[in-house]
Amino acid sequence: MAKHHSLDSFYQLEPEQILKSIESLGFVCNGHQLALNSYENRVYQIGLDDGGFLVAKFYRPNRWSDKAILEEHTFTLELEALDIPVVAPLWVKNATLHCFEGYHFSLYPLRAGRAPDLENVQHLQQLGRFLGRIHALGAEKPFKHRPSLNVHTFGDHAYDYLLDHHFIPHELESVYESLVEILLDQIEGIFHDVQPNYIRLQGDAHPGNILWKHGLQGSAGSPYILDFDDARMGPAVQDLWMFLSGDRACMETSLNHLLQAYRTFCDFQVSELRLIEPLRTLRILHHAAWLAKRWQDPIFKHAFPWFNTQNYWQEHVLILKEQAALLHEEPLQWI
Repeated sequence: MAKHHSLDSFYQLEPEQILKSIESLGFVCNGHQLALNSYENRVYQIGLDDGGFLVAKFYRPNRWSDKAILEEHTFTLELEALDIPVVAPLWVKNATLHCFEGYHFSLYPLRAGRAPDLENVQHLQQLGRFLGRIHALGAEKPFKHRPSLNVHTFGDHAYDYLLDHHFIPHELESVYESLVEILLDQIEGIFHDVQPNYIRLQGDAHPGNILWKHGLQGSAGSPYILDFDDARMGPAVQDLWMFLSGDRACMETSLNHLLQAYRTFCDFQVSELRLIEPLRTLRILHHAAWLAKRWQDPIFKHAFPWFNTQNYWQEHVLILKEQAALLHEEPLQWI
């Protein structure tokens, strides 16, 4: 496949270029184009001349190799073949990944829905069942071209990047260094004790990546599970903990509904519950570095104007101190 465009060209991707890319595959566009909520890639709803719609996803250059992208596509297509409601890429001209004038992109069907209601027991049970089915398939074989979620890839890399590129204000550097080094040592020790089983994951399972479609009257409906762009190897609990919120009692109640349904289709290593706060801490570190790495992208500066301010980094350190305390608390209990 042809070489990717530069980041500068990606930042300046124009509507005309987007439509030309899609029409190169034989579609006739009607000019309708709506940018969808995506920062890592560029994602658009495209109107077709026949009245239908497609979603076009243009990949950020040099983030994933073509092999890694195709591995994600294969995983979602395998899930779709099992009638699991993921949104998989469309096969067009015998391929799911396409290139036009240096832009790498994929096409998806348009799906509509609303956010899941995480206080709705039926919604949690539906999510638990489908995540269990995803993980049952995910455990059958590993990814070969996509990374694992661990202390090194989410913690050390983030820590090193922020310090090496001087994002941390000078007056906070010493406290940040000592705090994060202690956190990473603690998290590494917890992972060593738990010894989680690594499987293929959705990788970024949170309410924003779920669309709930209406069911018949009295029915809970069903989710569409979106965006496997962050799919990677990791512990199963990574795809569960972001659906838990509220105080400890609320989180344990939600966890119980999720896991009761999940275990209908897939075993769960209960000791992984100890990884919830370590994984939350790694996500906090990783997210700060993700914003820093993308800070030259105009979309990021527009969407995250509060990033890289003195207040942001002070708050970041405070949150990490809170996480240091949470790492010593008893894990959530599954009843």
